[in-house]
Amino acid sequence: MIAFPNCKINLGLNITSKREDGYHNLETVFAPVSLKDILEVIHADNSNNPIQYSSSGIPIDNELSNNLCAKAYHLLKKDFQDIPAIQLHLHKTIPTGAGLGGGSADGAFMLKMLNTKFNLGLSPEQLIQYALQLGSDCPFFIYNKPCFASGRGEIMEPVELNLSGYKILLVNPGIHVNTGQAFSQLTPAIPKISIKEIVKQPINNWKVLLKNDFEESVFKQHPEIKEIKESLYKSGAVYSSMSGSGSTVYGIFEKSAVVNVSFPQHYFVKESSLIHS
Repeated sequence: MIAFPNCKINLGLNITSKREDGYHNLETVFAPVSLKDILEVIHADNSNNPIQYSSSGIPIDNELSNNLCAKAYHLLKKDFQDIPAIQLHLHKTIPTGAGLGGGSADGAFMLKMLNTKFNLGLSPEQLIQYALQLGSDCPFFIYNKPCFASGRGEIMEPVELNLSGYKILLVNPGIHVNTGQAFSQLTPAIPKISIKEIVKQPINNWKVLLKNDFEESVFKQHPEIKEIKESLYKSGAVYSSMSGSGSTVYGIFEKSAVVNVSFPQHYFVKESSLIHS
C-alpha cells in the first residue's frame, strides 16, 4: 500500500498561554499543501523483526526510535497485536525540521494506512487520539483539510479557505530552528482578533493582520530567514509568512504572476498549491 503524506503551512500562529503540562496553547489555521512524501508499507517475511525500514530522497535520521512512522506502528501494535511485521519505505521530498509538518504527516498517514491495510476499524476521532500521542501537529493530518486549530493544535474546526486563484512558493534555507528556544522567547497573549476571523477577510488584508508569533525572535537569531520574507514581498507576494517555528517561509502569489526571485543554490525552493477538498 502506498500513501502520499502532504505538508502544511500555518496561516498565522499565536501562542496564547502556557499550560500546566508544559505545552503551550496556540491558535493557527493549518492549510494542507501539495508537496508530498511517499510512504509504502508491505508485509514482511521476517516476523522476528517487526519493521524493516529503508528511506530515500532527502537524507534523514534513520534511527527508528526517532521515526514517527515506526512510533505509529508500535502505538497501534500495542492495542492490535495481530498487526504483522512490515517493510516500510519512506521517500522524503518535504524538508525536515522546516515548520512544514513533514514528519508529523508521515506519522499520521502511517496510522491511516495501517488502519486501512489491516482493517482495524478505527474512526477518525480514534485516529486523532493516537495521532496526538505522536505530536501536536499530527492530528491535523488525520483531518487534512483547512482548519482552525487551538489547544495544542488538536482542537480543530473546518474553515472556508479558497486559494484556488493563487500559488504558493515554499523557501527553506536549510537552517535548523531550535523550537524549544523559540518558545522560551515568547510572551503568550490572547490576540485582539482571532486568526479564525482574519482568514475570512480578503487576502490583501492579511499582510497587516495575520502574524506568526515566532517570527520576531527567529528573525533576530537568523536574519537570513527574514530576508526570504522580504524578498518574496518584493517579488509580488500577496502574503508571506514563516510557517510554524520555521525555517520555511512561504509566499502566496496570484496564479498568473511571474515570480522573479533568486535564492542561494543550497536553498530548497518549490512552487506548490493549497490542497482543496
